[in-house]
Amino acid sequence: MSTATTPGFTAIQDGRVLRITISNPKRKNALTYDGMVSLGDTVRAASANPALRVIVITGDGGDFCTGADLSAADAYAERGITNEMILDGANGMIKAIVEAPIPVIARVKGSAAGIGVAIALAADLTYLSEDAYLLLAFINIGLMPDGGAAAMVAAAAGRPLAAEMALLGERLPARKALEHSLIAGVHTDEELDAKVEAAVAKLAHGPRRALELTKLALNGAALASLDSALAAEKTGQCELLDSADFAEGASAMLQKRKAVFAE
Repeated sequence: MSTATTPGFTAIQDGRVLRITISNPKRKNALTYDGMVSLGDTVRAASANPALRVIVITGDGGDFCTGADLSAADAYAERGITNEMILDGANGMIKAIVEAPIPVIARVKGSAAGIGVAIALAADLTYLSEDAYLLLAFINIGLMPDGGAAAMVAAAAGRPLAAEMALLGERLPARKALEHSLIAGVHTDEELDAKVEAAVAKLAHGPRRALELTKLALNGAALASLDSALAAEKTGQCELLDSADFAEGASAMLQKRKAVFAE
């Protein structure tokens, strides 16, 4: 067994299984730019490891991932990290998960928001606890969904649900996500771990090439437009990140007040 700790997450290889735990407890597992880039690199390295058969992504404690860490914006500016770089880091992470030649399982408890939704839905098998929810809250701070999240919702559950999540920015409870075939299952805390580990045990002894080709066929059918969606999101989000509405939305969120957008 080997463990690698990177700011924002830990990665433990246990035989044929790589377990990634997103960990930023002060920000409910929000991911920084460095965390997104490193997580993508970690998944790509796992993809090149012929000994591995399955990747599990989860969050530390009571939440999965509450999105990008907006509190790090000032530090990014000081380091010369641009909005384009941040979007490229997020998109690269999501593509690494989708394009991994081995199955990826998302074990989701509590909140999966923003880029956390994209991570959860980019996985091949997504299991939620009963208290979990998906939240595309971008509109609430003057932004649009990114990381391919809205496209993946539309691919799995259809445009109406994707529009409701993206335009209203309201929580989608685990049971409703299952009802719309957006995830693979909803379980109690005890059942969640058992379900994930049962899937891990089966996949860990599966035929790697057959798993790879099966995943490739599934994604080719369901996510053929992902690249174009990521490109459109990058263009739109970079514009919005420079807007007065986003400045107000981000300030309001950090100050825990209601945003007042331009008339």
